[in-house]
Amino acid sequence: MHLPDVWFAAIAFLWTGYFFLEGFDFGVGFLTRLLARDRAERRVLINTIGPVWDGNEVWLLSAVGATFAAFPDWYATLLSGFYLPVLLILVCLIIRGVAFEYRAKRPEESWQHRWELALFTTSLLPAFLWGLLFGNIVRGVPIGADKNYAGDLLDLLTPYALLGGLVTLALFTFHGAVFTALKTVGDIRVRATRLATTLGTVTTALTATFLIWTQLHTGSTASLPALALAVLALPAAVLLNAAGREGWSFALSGVAIAGTTAMLFLALFPDVMPSSLNPDWSLTVEGAASSPYTLEIMTWCAGIATPLVLLYQGWTYWVFRKRIGTQHIAN
Repeated sequence: MHLPDVWFAAIAFLWTGYFFLEGFDFGVGFLTRLLARDRAERRVLINTIGPVWDGNEVWLLSAVGATFAAFPDWYATLLSGFYLPVLLILVCLIIRGVAFEYRAKRPEESWQHRWELALFTTSLLPAFLWGLLFGNIVRGVPIGADKNYAGDLLDLLTPYALLGGLVTLALFTFHGAVFTALKTVGDIRVRATRLATTLGTVTTALTATFLIWTQLHTGSTASLPALALAVLALPAAVLLNAAGREGWSFALSGVAIAGTTAMLFLALFPDVMPSSLNPDWSLTVEGAASSPYTLEIMTWCAGIATPLVLLYQGWTYWVFRKRIGTQHIAN
């Protein structure tokens, strides 16, 4: 493989890691208003992701940074063309981080309620917008011969892209519900298991529809195994969750997210941003890549740093592996 292909695969891996990890804490944040019945249960949900949410965002920083360094044309066209939704995601992530840190700074119920509502909203919007953005990337957007985005905001609101947003929202919420069942005890665990079963059925239908649509439009033989993996993993995760095997169910819901992400990148290759105006104006892996020397340096740095990051994050999850419930919440 040439280095541009290696870095395209590396960026796909980074986005997969981000959606796998940040996906469940988006889902848990969303469930703080759907699943929790009182303040104590909301605190339980927040505490399940409190030690890890910021580490999960390292994957986003790495994916965006790698895109900037390895494919500067892709980065420039993507960020300029999708400026408003990307800005909205960025604002949500900032407010979300503040909500985690500021919620417990004052004891007033009204203060905590406002930050909990902010956490819910800023988990919901990015979960939807990431699917919207990737749906547009794969489907193709108006890109001119000068490599600049030639459309407007309404061009991003296509039925396919909107379905992509619903798919990521559903996937992340299901992933979060299974994670909640895995990390809690008591009544909240029972309700999370029940909710995950319902969510899993809806998620399977949405994901299968979206991926089959993708396969018919831009897919190839290479993307078929990823499609099959995602579509088969979801019902298996639902069944295992209903059987009380939350660990295996969580692993398989993560496999479904990984399969969906891989399917999108495989359907996209060898483009990085297809042009809906003229295929000759599409940004390709080879055409948008940095110089071979830049990619070589990046490869050496990533080869050293990535195992260290994986070891540290794995250790973090091991330390905070125990289940919690309302009995562990101080009054």
